[in-house]
Amino acid sequence: MSKHLVLSFLAAMTLITIGCAQQKPLVLYYSETGTTKAVAQELQNQLGADIEAVEAVVPYTGNFQETIERSGRERQNGETPAIKPLKSRLADYDVIFLGYPIWFGTYALPIATLVKEQDFAGKTIVPFCTFGSGGLNTSTEALRQALPKANVKDGYGVRTARVAAAAKELDRFLKENGYVEGTVEPLPEYSAQQPVTPEDSAVFDAACSDYQFPLGTPQTVGKRVTPDGVDYKFTVISRGMNGEETTSTIYVTEDAAPDTKPEFTQVVR
Repeated sequence: MSKHLVLSFLAAMTLITIGCAQQKPLVLYYSETGTTKAVAQELQNQLGADIEAVEAVVPYTGNFQETIERSGRERQNGETPAIKPLKSRLADYDVIFLGYPIWFGTYALPIATLVKEQDFAGKTIVPFCTFGSGGLNTSTEALRQALPKANVKDGYGVRTARVAAAAKELDRFLKENGYVEGTVEPLPEYSAQQPVTPEDSAVFDAACSDYQFPLGTPQTVGKRVTPDGVDYKFTVISRGMNGEETTSTIYVTEDAAPDTKPEFTQVVR
């Protein structure tokens, strides 16, 4: 091989190496109590990504009631908390996995500061979140409105009570969406909605009765059988704080392993 060809080959390999480096994703997250951090670290591990935490200059305490009161005041006043400067250069990343806990049905306020202060134009944003009952769908839509020049993808969410399931669920999520190599067997579609039976109601009650707030009364259900058990998609009627009747969808999973309790995975309002 001539010297010219060798140099051309080395230059081409350098460009490939730089291109690959630029494609390395960033996991960027805010976590108050450590739950979202645990999911972020699992993502970093499975993606081989860089990672950074968003930090409030004046930290939230981690106490639920104090956080609700402080963030409620900030929201009412149209304020967002000051955050510390990022160490990462967002310009170096094409894909950013953006994580947060759900507050008031959407992303936590430190993330609101982040999306106001940083330029996400042209970036692919993959949301991930932790929550008590739900909020992935509403927070994703809020991100799309706040970042119209970014490509905000459908994301991943997990209840705080089920964070131990995140590793397995993320493995499927990342492979299904092409973020990592590998394949998984597609899950079947849910069956058509049918009126709930007493057996279905018993599954719903076992999954939801321990939750701190009433989740309503199931009316219909669709089901699917998976390699791990049975998933349920309940249509539920409840009453909001204003007393008006509302309809929501509550997803429940029942593991095939013996002596396991059904769990609800999220509420979609």
